[in-house]
Amino acid sequence: MRTPVSTYRLQVRESFDFDAAAAVLDYVRGLGADWVYLSPVLQAEPGSSHGYDVVRHDTVDVERGGREGLRRLADAAHGLGLGVLIDIVPNHMGVATPAVNVWWWDLLTHGRGSRYAEAFDVDWDAAGGKIRIPVLGDDSDPGSELGKLRIDESGAEPVLCYYDNRYPISPGTLTDREGAPDDAHAAGSAVAVHARQHYELVNWRRADDELNYRRFFAVNTLAGVRVEEPWVLGESHSQIGSWFGRGRDGAGPDGAGPADDSSLADGLRVDHPDGLADPKGYLESLRTITRDAYTVVEKILEPGERLPGDWACEGTTGYDALGDIDRVLIDPAGKPGLDRLDAELRGTKSGKPVDWHDLTHDTKRAVADGILRSEVLRLTRLIDRPRGDAADALAELMANFPVYRSYLPAGSEHLDAAVAESTRRRPDLAGSLDRLLPLLSDPMSPLARRFQQTSGMVMAKGVEDCAFYRYSRLTSLTEVGGDPSVFSIEPAEFHSRQELRLSRSPRSMTTLSTHDTKRSENVRARIDVLSEIPGEWTELVRAVRPETALDDGPLANLLLQAVVGSWPATPDRLHAYAEKAAREAGDSTTWTAPDAAFEQSMHDFVDYCLGSAAVKSFADRIAAPAASNILTAKLLQLAAPGVPDVYQGSEFGDENSLVDPDNRRPVDFDARRAALARLDAGELADVTDPAAKLLVTSRSLRLRRDRPDLFGGYRAVHAAGRRASHLLGFDRGGAVALGTRLPAGLAASGGWADTVVDLGGGYVDVFTRRRRTGTVPVADLFADYPVALLRPAEEDDQ
Repeated sequence: MRTPVSTYRLQVRESFDFDAAAAVLDYVRGLGADWVYLSPVLQAEPGSSHGYDVVRHDTVDVERGGREGLRRLADAAHGLGLGVLIDIVPNHMGVATPAVNVWWWDLLTHGRGSRYAEAFDVDWDAAGGKIRIPVLGDDSDPGSELGKLRIDESGAEPVLCYYDNRYPISPGTLTDREGAPDDAHAAGSAVAVHARQHYELVNWRRADDELNYRRFFAVNTLAGVRVEEPWVLGESHSQIGSWFGRGRDGAGPDGAGPADDSSLADGLRVDHPDGLADPKGYLESLRTITRDAYTVVEKILEPGERLPGDWACEGTTGYDALGDIDRVLIDPAGKPGLDRLDAELRGTKSGKPVDWHDLTHDTKRAVADGILRSEVLRLTRLIDRPRGDAADALAELMANFPVYRSYLPAGSEHLDAAVAESTRRRPDLAGSLDRLLPLLSDPMSPLARRFQQTSGMVMAKGVEDCAFYRYSRLTSLTEVGGDPSVFSIEPAEFHSRQELRLSRSPRSMTTLSTHDTKRSENVRARIDVLSEIPGEWTELVRAVRPETALDDGPLANLLLQAVVGSWPATPDRLHAYAEKAAREAGDSTTWTAPDAAFEQSMHDFVDYCLGSAAVKSFADRIAAPAASNILTAKLLQLAAPGVPDVYQGSEFGDENSLVDPDNRRPVDFDARRAALARLDAGELADVTDPAAKLLVTSRSLRLRRDRPDLFGGYRAVHAAGRRASHLLGFDRGGAVALGTRLPAGLAASGGWADTVVDLGGGYVDVFTRRRRTGTVPVADLFADYPVALLRPAEEDDQ
């Protein structure tokens, strides 16, 4: 198996296609990355900016350059010695535009008689043998909304239209049962034809309770695919399998003959395996399809949870590592002050901050009772003679489920914990819970299988897409894969976790930013500084809040953190973020029922913050410790055990993205290429220069790539002296990484003073090219940067 030393993620789209991506590969190689890592490349919805809405599994996206474009990119990468990792989407397909999805179009045309009836996860009996499609508007009279349907016979086949939406007309259904054709111009004829189809167009609000096909989370336009069916797996992975065709033994992916070209990919990233009926079985099949290629899964692990040891993959995409790095840079002493501020902003009578677990219970329960109720009701239909409170009990179980899902028989303890907590909170449901437990514990039970697929949906929508926007005590902690109730970890715990990573999953990815993170790594590093100066932050919040009419205290805290964390983000980006954050939180406004007056006060608050001298002064105040955090976090990620991934553009210190789509903005590669050239010519960027992070990133990646022998172990490195606790370091078996922890507190105490670190033999700092030997004052070691990466000195080092 070829395994990456590191990866660099590129978001490929129509405006940045395969050829554009190929044009920056020399920069990626020069940066020091070992593999290029591509967003999904199969044919997606027209105009898709992300590629997760695949509509054809047999085609590489033509808007991105098609298979030939992918081949050119792969050849260029391989010519530079780079591997190619590609993101794939086995759980769902895009169905927003039915005509471009052959499988979905056929399903709508022929219903249960379609060859693809097995491919999609449809509960036919729940809707009288039809598929409910929630697209109709909010006209008070549903019949009137249906009256907007029309039949278009201008093409090769007649279609049913609702505004710009086009749907197939099943053969023979343009006539009534007696065979008489409907008058295409007569009032109600389109309604009559619609009534004869295998689908039913319904009001979009009915999706919450009545949808009868599985989706990706609550996205109606992403329909779940049943890859557990062998033929579905085979056909949906035919193109993927061909990427691994030749270059191993010359045979095609089915072993029947030679492949048509050289291998295009060297590894895969699997999107959302938790949505699959059998993740373990799927990964085993994928091993065969890819001939044992390197594979990682987008799996979120809760605190203390481990990736199943029998999965055929190398690990996760690295959110667990992200959480460790964030928390070791947070000052635990700041927690009481930030807790008090949170209680003040919420007006809690107890004076205590909101409890994270109570908050997430309520947000998850609201999701189970709201946008995902149709999934809960589908579960009840799998119970033989369900009790009247079965749906209530199932929803309560998912609200209390401590992880995304179990993988029975593994993980049954999580179900037991959920039952115990549900019984504690709702003793009135004890009877149903006791009856459900053996059914949900049986790996062969259809109820248990679907419950496992559903619990992750509830977790993701209730926590990531709601609670994360309500829990604003310190927003750098409300990140994908993290539990913000875990405020910080001490260095000893950080080292212990790195040792475990090295022993258990050394080829698992590590990351700090992705296309899905709520805030980029630089924004979080700036916000981390607040934990060191909670009093100053409290004063700023108290000064700013009365200046506008915004009456949502936790949201004001979140937005102000976004402003200083992304400083100086443009107003348009911050207003877009504020709207998304407020509607996702759902406390004062929502996506489905926006409160115009509240949202105006929210936008006024953002404008005030952007123009406030006090806010600007605070942003300037945290600039220096933030720069230290940014460099230290990056060094920890790049030097620690695992396969570090660099998200496009994040190698610059001024990258300040917020949640998608903000974090998918175009990257100025010309500026990064020019800055790298200056660094390679000998320039040393100032610590506050965005290029300082580029220096740390490039030198760290290059050392890992060129000297893998220096990164085979792990041992904590400690300093001695009055400020020893501010140094965080480790020896990877030759390469020594040292960073600064809690820089604001360090500066306030007067700096490193007498603190020293004993290096033993001779080393060279790859950032500054300075030699270091023996016991070194940390103040000297960090004279230029708050970080150092040391390699053993060689005879020709100057």
